[in-house]
Amino acid sequence: MACQPIVRVQPGDFDVAAEIERLTAGRHDVGAVVTFSGRCRDEGGRLAALELEHYPGMAEAEIVRIARQAAEDWPLTGLSVIHRFGKIMPGDNIVLVVAASSHRKAALEAADFLMDYLKSRAPFWKKEHPADGDEGRWVEAKAADEEALGRWGK
Repeated sequence: MACQPIVRVQPGDFDVAAEIERLTAGRHDVGAVVTFSGRCRDEGGRLAALELEHYPGMAEAEIVRIARQAAEDWPLTGLSVIHRFGKIMPGDNIVLVVAASSHRKAALEAADFLMDYLKSRAPFWKKEHPADGDEGRWVEAKAADEEALGRWGK
């Protein structure tokens, strides 16, 4: 039976260690935990903040759908995906994927797949707020992110 993914879309920060503990506490079948934590860059001092918008309910449902697909495709013992929204400052966390499995390969591949999906298809809109005080601009999806997702054949 596939694990039930935990998905949260939230404005507040998250604690990576606490999220790992949530998936592994009392479990003796976990041999590997893979985490990916994405953080906001300052783009060489050019960026003051990154603003992420989403449609509440829609973003969660789509992330749950793809997380369930990952839980079906890989033998995971636990899976969490947390994605923040709102104005995020350089150095702050944006996204966390935690994949737990009995073996490393499944955890590595599932986390990699989820991040490729989140970068290219998750229903979030990103606006960069420049450090120079300019109005900012909405960021288009990158072709490289779409190409990365294509390798999964899903």
